This record gives sequence, structure tokens and C-alpha cells, in this order.
Amino acid sequence: MSLTVRQFPCLADNYGFLARDDATGKTACIDTPDAGAILAELDKAGWGLDFIFNTHWHPDHAGGNGAVKAATGAFVVGPAEVTKIAPLDRTVSGGEAVELGDTRFEVIETGGHTLGHIAYFDRQDRVAFVGDTLFALGCGRLFEGTAQQMWTSLSRLAALPDDTEVYCAHEYTAANARFALSVDDDPALRRRAEEIFAARERGEATVPTHIGVEKATNPFLRAPLLAARVGKAGAPDFEAFGAIRAAKDSFRG
Repeated sequence: MSLTVRQFPCLADNYGFLARDDATGKTACIDTPDAGAILAELDKAGWGLDFIFNTHWHPDHAGGNGAVKAATGAFVVGPAEVTKIAPLDRTVSGGEAVELGDTRFEVIETGGHTLGHIAYFDRQDRVAFVGDTLFALGCGRLFEGTAQQMWTSLSRLAALPDDTEVYCAHEYTAANARFALSVDDDPALRRRAEEIFAARERGEATVPTHIGVEKATNPFLRAPLLAARVGKAGAPDFEAFGAIRAAKDSFRG
């Protein structure tokens, strides 16, 4: 594997990520949820920082851009929407690619949580940084996009190889598991939920996850199979997904 990823908790429930190309030492942070935590992790690792790769414009993802760039001189890459709160050095969108030394990241359009949300996928190493589009047993709220747009985005991620390691940006998994159990009684989900609850009791992270695991247990990716349970039998898949997303928005379990 030519990419090393360092994951660390920050803010209330975010994760920060540093990705380092082993061949060249080039390093990027994925989003900037907490500038102080990012700079401390860089110092701990003994790494410099060459790039910031933003997934979307929300302050807990791009709010530290200015401070991190000022401290490191990093080159900032992201979707155009990030300019709502911070400048970019390069604007990218789905279908493009960005290089981190010898590592190539494909840019995947994943709008829905925000309209211009993107993900970064390293096909060689099977690593994806998905921001707030896909979570372990969950997905992002539809703050700006539609259910159809988000379903299309999730389908793009689901089409990645099953062994793709997925770095999602928040530790929401226990809450997601409680909701998932309310709409899906699949035995594989129940087993996974028990493992998640135990891991969180031990203070362990549930991120990263894998595409294959999410396809098998995540109710949002399983929406077509759950359509009848949410009153959408025979409806388009995105409508079943939308019904599950709406149920999660009002879930208080």
C-alpha cells in the first residue's frame, strides 16, 4: 500500500484525516474541521502538509482552511461551494483527478448533503474519503439536495469495489445502528449493531468502514430491499431511500 492514513478525533464527533503518499512523502489533510488538532497531529507525525482536500463547504469541514494554510502553506483543493467560506487554490468537480505525489485520487460527485459535495477515491489503494455523504450505517442529511440526487451519489459510492476502505467524517455509528434496527431486521445488521455498541462502550472508533459492509447492512444503501417496510413498494428506488431518510430525521430512539 502506498498511502498511509492517520485518523484522529476532533470537535464533538468529527474525525480528521491525514493522508501521506509513502513514495514521495507528500501529505494532505482531508477537510479542516479543527486547525489546532490538525497541526498537532502533523507535529506528532513529524510530517509537513502539502494539500488540503475539501469535500464540501460546511464550517466543520472547511472552517480551518485559513489557519491551516497560514501555518503550512498547503495548496487548497475543493468544490466551488467551499468559496462560500474560504478561498480555493484549485476548484475540482466530479470526473477530475488530483495527485498527491504518486497517489491519484479520483473526484466523485456526491451531492445531496450539500449541492457540490465531492468524495476522493484512491483506486490503487482502495481508499475513499467521503465527507458527510456516506456514514457507517448512515448517510448525510439532505440539507441542500434532493433524495434523488443523494441516492444517485450513494449509488456511485456503492459501485466502488467492496474492499474499499471508507473514511467518513463523523462518529455517528451507534446512533445510526439504533435507527437501522428500527427499519431493518436483517441478522447481519443485528450482529453488526451488537459489535458497534460493544466497540463504543470500549471507546473504540467505528471508522473506517468498507463498501461491502455498508452494502450488506446500511439501510440507506439497502433502500430497494426495504421499500415495502417504508410504504414504497413498487416506487422508484430513490423514493424508498427518501422515505428512510425522512424516518431517520424524525427518529428519537
